[in-house]
Amino acid sequence: MSYTALYRKFRPADFEDVKGQEHIVTTLKNQMRTGRIGHAYLFCGTRGTGKTTVAKILARAVNCEHPVDGSPCNACASCRAIQAGISTNVIEIDAASNNGVDNIREIREEVSYRPTEGRYKVYIIDEVHMLSAGAFNALLKTLEEPPEYVIFILATTEANKIPVTILSRCQRYDFRRITIDTIADRLRELTEKEGVNAEEKALRYVAKKADGSMRDALSLLDQCIAFYLGETLTYDKVLEVLGTVDTEVFSRLLRSVIAGDVSGCLHILEKLVARGKEMNQMVSDFTWYMRNLLLVKSSGDLEDVLDVSTENLAQLKEESGMVESGTLMRYIRIFSELSGQIRYASQKRVLVEIALIKLCRPQMETGLDSILDRVRVLEEKLEQGSFVPAGSAAVPRVEAGLEGEETEEPPVLRAAPEDLKEIRTQWKMIVGRTAPPLKIYLQSAVPKYDGATGEAKLFLLFRDKTAQLYVNRPEKIEEIRQAIRETVRKDVEVEILLSDGADRRGLADIPVEELLREAVRMPVEIEEDPDEDE
Repeated sequence: MSYTALYRKFRPADFEDVKGQEHIVTTLKNQMRTGRIGHAYLFCGTRGTGKTTVAKILARAVNCEHPVDGSPCNACASCRAIQAGISTNVIEIDAASNNGVDNIREIREEVSYRPTEGRYKVYIIDEVHMLSAGAFNALLKTLEEPPEYVIFILATTEANKIPVTILSRCQRYDFRRITIDTIADRLRELTEKEGVNAEEKALRYVAKKADGSMRDALSLLDQCIAFYLGETLTYDKVLEVLGTVDTEVFSRLLRSVIAGDVSGCLHILEKLVARGKEMNQMVSDFTWYMRNLLLVKSSGDLEDVLDVSTENLAQLKEESGMVESGTLMRYIRIFSELSGQIRYASQKRVLVEIALIKLCRPQMETGLDSILDRVRVLEEKLEQGSFVPAGSAAVPRVEAGLEGEETEEPPVLRAAPEDLKEIRTQWKMIVGRTAPPLKIYLQSAVPKYDGATGEAKLFLLFRDKTAQLYVNRPEKIEEIRQAIRETVRKDVEVEILLSDGADRRGLADIPVEELLREAVRMPVEIEEDPDEDE
């Protein structure tokens, strides 16, 4: 006997087997028990949610000789004939290919004949929204007042295309998207029946990829089992078969984007291409990853909406402190636009590379969100002292007061120790010696010194409290001191502070001439006025 696909082999045979549509199943069973059977039903919902399956169960139930609690017995002659597809009482029509007026006229002529056996003639019209306007008009009268022995069951994925005159004549049932938990439980049940070993994480990923469709989930599972026949179905194997990417890769990619590391992003993309990952799927999944990150950043009470593992949720919460909401929305906008462009593009990889460069280089765009991102990058550079002239921290600022009013002179700052100047000069190299995620957090830190005392103690200021709490731990501080020792051969005390707190009073920038020369890429020469010597 030829192989039967899982979604056909395990199609529900009674109402109890239907998963995720309890609100519809309960209503139909009550109608069967009490005999309050309608003459026209409209089943609406996305693909694979059980519309046709429930329609066939309902067709058997109304004709069953020995119904069991509103469900068909599936043992009597009527049930067996309908299951085998040889019953003349159940007529299935595909409206996509039979959408003309003549097809509906044939139905109107047929309904005048009583069923040869059984109680009801049931017409199941699938994709009913494909009927023409003339066909809908021809169906109206029959649908409104059919013979007592005729039941119409209309199924559609686009209820908005059905005329109101048809809707008003039917009992409407909206089939919901099936939850990931429900699909995963069903997949676990079926793999046990099939004798297939599968990891829980693998089944949940298949359920998530099905996007609320039980049929899609079974088709994906069938594909994965066939590829690794006789082997345990693991999470990595599912990713390999479906051509998708692990969230750990997305985490590394996002951190590289936040750091503005174009080279790192392109290296990650190169590895994905070498492993044969589908670019369309990668763009879609990365967009959803950033969407989950935005939801976590916006509200911490969305675990049920995200439906991610505990480890992934902790990772998302950690990364939410590394990027602003506006910047994240710019990332999502760029990749959402890319998902529409890449579908029919011949050079998909080139488009993805351009999009990643745009994420890392906001100056390439002129939109408002990109300008805000450019301001963010500029603020970070200013806070890090990348464009501070030499000695500017030690120069008192003169503020003009009102006429006749004395202005308070700013305090005189002590010169920064030479050790801290050397550390400030090599700060990027010091940060590079640390390991993520400490490395990412340190890129937003602003090195300072105590201008009041001039002591050789390094203060690191953070704007984000999450970053400050993460770095302000003994093991992380020791890791920073070790990186300093390895880079400049100096051992200094390090203190972590929050920049908007009272602790920042008295702290000053560490002046470094080399940073300014590196920024403008030319030596800074100060010309002396010869008139001053005369």
